[in-house]
Amino acid sequence: MKTAFVIEEQKLRKNLELLQYVRKEANVDILVALKGMAFWHYFPLMKQYLSGACASSLNEVRLIYEEMGEKAHTYCPVFHEEEFEEICRMSSHISFNSLSQWEKYKDRVPGGLSLGLRINPGYSEVETDLYNPARPGSRLGIIAEQLPETLPDGIKGLHFHVLCEQDSYVLERVLKVVEEKFSEHLKQVKWINMGGGHHITRSDYDVEHLISLLKDFKTRYPHLQVVLEPGEAVGWQTGYLQCKIEDIVENKG
Repeated sequence: MKTAFVIEEQKLRKNLELLQYVRKEANVDILVALKGMAFWHYFPLMKQYLSGACASSLNEVRLIYEEMGEKAHTYCPVFHEEEFEEICRMSSHISFNSLSQWEKYKDRVPGGLSLGLRINPGYSEVETDLYNPARPGSRLGIIAEQLPETLPDGIKGLHFHVLCEQDSYVLERVLKVVEEKFSEHLKQVKWINMGGGHHITRSDYDVEHLISLLKDFKTRYPHLQVVLEPGEAVGWQTGYLQCKIEDIVENKG
């Protein structure tokens, strides 16, 4: 028996239909995050329901460009000089993790790309520090105290990612902090990327609350295009691992 992860297309399509419903009802963009769902054979199906895909490495950018036929929304904690030009060629949006990364690459970005900065609201409900991008000392994103009141010329968006397998009520509390700390910056940009970690397709997820939350946010910032990047939620409970057990070792249960 060959080891394989088997996807049941009917279940995947059901997840995609729900995500498309949220996308249309809330008038937001929903991207598949490859770090959570990179089954490229299903990219043609995903394109029917989602707005595109997001990447966090050159290999992910290339996979999106070559197999989905789309340019990626790209964020990396750090961009490597030898990869940056190729990443730009295959991306539509690029978010920089720090002001120093922005300063380093701003003059190397070709026209047509929409550029953003990752912000760190300093608030997350992820309980394990190892996985908490907003914990004290985190290097992921720019804290409010370090962001100038007037954003650098050329910055069109803001990006945050502080959720992990969480629901819309956690997002609601996160957004409250984001608005408290970055409301003036939100007025200066064209889009806000709310990252991943949204477990939208989980059976107990309150989809209608999410839609209401996003609509309410957009009434306060009607100029903003809102982007969500679920990964795991796209493939949630759509398949199984087929494998052969070669040995069982017993050691006190």
